[in-house]
Amino acid sequence: MVNIIRKAWQSSPPLTFTVMLMLAALVFSAAGIFLDARIITGMPAWLKPAKFAISTALYCGTLAWLFRSLDVWPRFLRAMGWVTSVVVILEVALIDVQAARGTTSHFNVATPLDGTLFAVMGTMIAVLWLSSVGILAVSFRQKFRDPAWGWSVRLGLLITVLGSATGGLMVRPTPDQMTAMRQHQYVTASGAHTVGAPDGGPGIPGVGWSTGHGDVRVPHFFGLHGLQVIPLLGWLLARRRDSEAVKLVFTAAGSYLAFVAILMWQALRGQSILEPDATTLLAFGIWLVATAAAVFAFRKAPVEALA
Repeated sequence: MVNIIRKAWQSSPPLTFTVMLMLAALVFSAAGIFLDARIITGMPAWLKPAKFAISTALYCGTLAWLFRSLDVWPRFLRAMGWVTSVVVILEVALIDVQAARGTTSHFNVATPLDGTLFAVMGTMIAVLWLSSVGILAVSFRQKFRDPAWGWSVRLGLLITVLGSATGGLMVRPTPDQMTAMRQHQYVTASGAHTVGAPDGGPGIPGVGWSTGHGDVRVPHFFGLHGLQVIPLLGWLLARRRDSEAVKLVFTAAGSYLAFVAILMWQALRGQSILEPDATTLLAFGIWLVATAAAVFAFRKAPVEALA
């Protein structure tokens, strides 16, 4: 463990520090779940801070791991590490502040203070997204010794950039909120996770995803974690050191992106991930068949152009 931390620190001190800080924040939030009985939108007040602490630690830890493979634009990359660390620390801190106040952090415009904090968080997320685009650009400039690993890094980053952009769909006012705003009525929220119902309804334990309606957090979650899934696959396949590895990385990345797209389509139709209709099941069936067909097709495709 000490060796892993030392290597991560050599790769990016700010990202490594952020991982350790988020793990401490996780312990604090976990304690809050058991010690604080307050409920916010149907969930324990400190559950959301705990989830964001886990997600942030995983994101920053993965970036620190990937930075070891990137040696182009070193100053720019160091700057992106600092930007990412500062932004996510402030983001989680504001989420913790709102949890301590007993109110929601996202979409909250109930008071001038709440609206200001939500606007600050939105601005910081935009900066974080731009920094991820910058890291993606570095990955495409990098010459990787192993093609499979290189493409898994690039495609994993690309999927995460696209997946994080889906968060923009959640900050749009819902139709009911828009109607109220046009009529100059008082609104306490602008945007929502849930499609077809207000936030705070019955949700899947632990994650809170709606069990009765669409929830944009589902594709957002899987899109964000493309950064872990695809590079992990590339790392495993890199050991093979053959032409099949690159083809499989492209197949996996394309399949994963299609999977996220189906989840987004399902959510925007107001349909819970637990209640897929026949159309959604058909889409997943086509996805499975297409993935299997792509595996066989790519095994016959030339790989030189992808190296």
